[in-house]
Amino acid sequence: MNILLLGSGGREHALAWKLSRSSSLESLFIAPGNAGTKNLGKNLPIDPNDFDAVKEAVLDNNINMVVVGPEAPLVNGIADYFENDAELKAVSVIGPNKTAAQLEGSKDFAKEFMKRHNIPTAKYQSFTKDTLKEGLEFLEGMKAPYVLKADGLAAGKGVLIIDDLATAKKELSNMLVDDKFGNASSKVVIEEFLDGIEMSVFVLTDGDGFKVFPDAKDYKRIGEGDTGLNTGGMGAISPVPFAEGGFSDKVYNQVIIPTIKGLKRDEIEYKGFIFLGLISVNGDPYVIEYNCRLGDPETEVVLPRLKSDLIDLFEGVATSTLSERDIEFDPRTAATVMMVSGGYPEAYEKGKPIYGLNGVTDSVVFHAGTKADGPAVTTAGGRVLAVTSFGKDIPSALAISYENAEKIEFEGAYYRKDIGHDLL
Repeated sequence: MNILLLGSGGREHALAWKLSRSSSLESLFIAPGNAGTKNLGKNLPIDPNDFDAVKEAVLDNNINMVVVGPEAPLVNGIADYFENDAELKAVSVIGPNKTAAQLEGSKDFAKEFMKRHNIPTAKYQSFTKDTLKEGLEFLEGMKAPYVLKADGLAAGKGVLIIDDLATAKKELSNMLVDDKFGNASSKVVIEEFLDGIEMSVFVLTDGDGFKVFPDAKDYKRIGEGDTGLNTGGMGAISPVPFAEGGFSDKVYNQVIIPTIKGLKRDEIEYKGFIFLGLISVNGDPYVIEYNCRLGDPETEVVLPRLKSDLIDLFEGVATSTLSERDIEFDPRTAATVMMVSGGYPEAYEKGKPIYGLNGVTDSVVFHAGTKADGPAVTTAGGRVLAVTSFGKDIPSALAISYENAEKIEFEGAYYRKDIGHDLL
């Protein structure tokens, strides 16, 4: 099988790494890929949101399946583009269509969906520029901290948690009137703050059957002790100890089953991954958000734990036979530590040479923001590398990741040294 994988981050390197291990794979192309993916297939200099360029690559390379890594092409309707094109219709797309991708593309859509199907989530209300006055009054009736969410995609930066009412009111106005997040905040969801511990669950579905992948917990803040600015993720652990047993059963019965049934009831065809961003509040799961793809850096700990053939599972999605496929996981703990550029998530420099990659042992290094510069590898993003290791428990897996992170050098390199400590 010839596969085109869209995307360029750590999630896509992990997907390429797993796909490349399948005996069903003939050729793998990654668009645009990074310095890590080029060793697993052929990188193509294509923007995943340039659907015409994607089409050309599919036809030129006799592609049978397109695996969509990031959310933007899905929300922009790449699955619909293939479905409506006579030359592409026979090519399988792993990822939901535009309507289904609204679970991530619109916070309001997702909240309405959860409300309709009795899926536990925080109380909320949505507002636009025309209802700003009502939004300010709604804030006055809530308790701090105040949660403001841009309705659309805002590159992971569209959620504000504010302790002060006056600041919350000002930020609501900034989002709705001053376009703080552009068109993404033309509508804003205000919701109650839920106090608990967060985690992620991933479900692969063909619209009828589904498979639940390993759970994971990621770490968003730049600073140790979960302090400082939010990032795209500084590390992840899988499995999550507190999710075992009763909590996992609640997630399955109160969230996963109603989500799959709800999509069918609403006649929304969904083929691909559903990411459930969850929070445990006194042992009960609440949905913070849906994503229409795998999370990053959770993918870097979830896919290494998958023992089954990923292409076989994707073929199950494409042919609506997923329920007939076997799925098996490694019971060991996987831990990933993200190495980032100095200054990230604010201003940072690119093009720094990376040294020490060949000295890594007993870990897999997934490239996130890297570029191949001849034989050299240089930094090309804020999050640069994810160092993933297995262990019998969290401390042993982390010890190997940290040992190998110390071997890798680039100017300004930084990583958190407390990933997973809150789970011990």
